[in-house]
Amino acid sequence: MTAALPSLTPPEAVREQLWNEQQLAQPVAVPGFRLWRYEAPAIVLGCSQRRLLAQADGEVPVLLRQSGGGAVLAGPWMLGLSVALPAGHPLARQGLVASYRWLGEAIARVLQQGGVDAQALAPEALRALPAAQRTAVDWACFGGLSPWEVLAQGRKIAGLAQVRRASGVLLVGGVLLQPSPWQLMCDALGRGGADARTLAATTVSAAELAAHFDGQACAQRLGLALQAALEQEACPM
Repeated sequence: MTAALPSLTPPEAVREQLWNEQQLAQPVAVPGFRLWRYEAPAIVLGCSQRRLLAQADGEVPVLLRQSGGGAVLAGPWMLGLSVALPAGHPLARQGLVASYRWLGEAIARVLQQGGVDAQALAPEALRALPAAQRTAVDWACFGGLSPWEVLAQGRKIAGLAQVRRASGVLLVGGVLLQPSPWQLMCDALGRGGADARTLAATTVSAAELAAHFDGQACAQRLGLALQAALEQEACPM
């Protein structure tokens, strides 16, 4: 009996990070995007989180991304996205914070179309929140709030990050389609159960808020929304 050969196809989270790195390796000539669906769990750390990488127990693959921010638990419960923009693109020239606005609002609209009452978090609304809510779990992406990330019923449902270089701008994000097993990430990185409980209390998924939520349809709508946004800016009226 012949043993099955291991798959030579890298996990989706690895392909995602490779694609992201390739986009800014040379000047971005044309805007583009990718959506990511993950078959297996993976932890993706922000570029300044090498300390957590050293603490990982090896039970879950751990990757380091180019963008900042906190740790992300990717898996079948999450829809990932990457958008690469030329440095001079109108959506990139708006500045660090303002560049998130169009993307956060696009994600919120797509979720609304699927029956989820979602809103992008404006900077003034963020400043009005208690400090404890803005940084509930400071090492995790979904444990804190930043301008134009997306909330539903006051809980985080989509997180955003970006990399800005002379070669272009890369915007990345993750949308919770299903409940995330936060304890898996906390255990893998040697964090306490209290952090997992806090993450569960301060985040929410689309499936928890909309009966019969269709993740595949959501991904299709988001792809169309991103394409439309990029085409609109490429061909201003």
